[in-house]
Parts: sequence; structure tokens; C-alpha cells
Amino acid sequence: MITTLILLAIVALILKLVKGKPVINTDNSNGVWNKQKSKLMKKFSVLTKNDFLFAEGKKDEMLARLQIKLGKTKEELQTIITEL
Repeated sequence: MITTLILLAIVALILKLVKGKPVINTDNSNGVWNKQKSKLMKKFSVLTKNDFLFAEGKKDEMLARLQIKLGKTKEELQTIITEL
């Protein structure tokens, strides 16, 4: 548990240092974000709705949590999401 928290903190710091383009469209008005979440949960049964919760401006932290939970790099997660 502590190891996971440490990894999450490290990933969050890295994400703050390296700002990239967003890999997930979180615009709920067109439903894209909900479709992406649904497809990811179907593809990875370990994911739950709670894994996709994030406070305004904290999307990078949510993505870091997904990376850790799925054991994927940022690039791997970006590829998975863009291929949905």
C-alpha cells in the first residue's frame, strides 16, 4: 500500500514536470468521456468508476492512478485510449 502511494506521488510529480497534450477528452457534453471510461472498464476489469474520478484541474493525477493500477507507461496508456 505504501509502495503504491509512493509510486503515485512520484508519477504525479513527473506529470507536473512534463506537461503533455491531454490524452482523454473529458468534455461530457458530447459523451466522449463517458464512452472512453466505459470502454476502458470493459477492457480492464480491474477498473471501477471511482478510478476515473478527479477534481477540476487534477486530470493528470487520475491518469497517473490509471497508469499505476494497469501497470502501463504514460505512452502505453495514451495508445490504449486513442485506439478505443
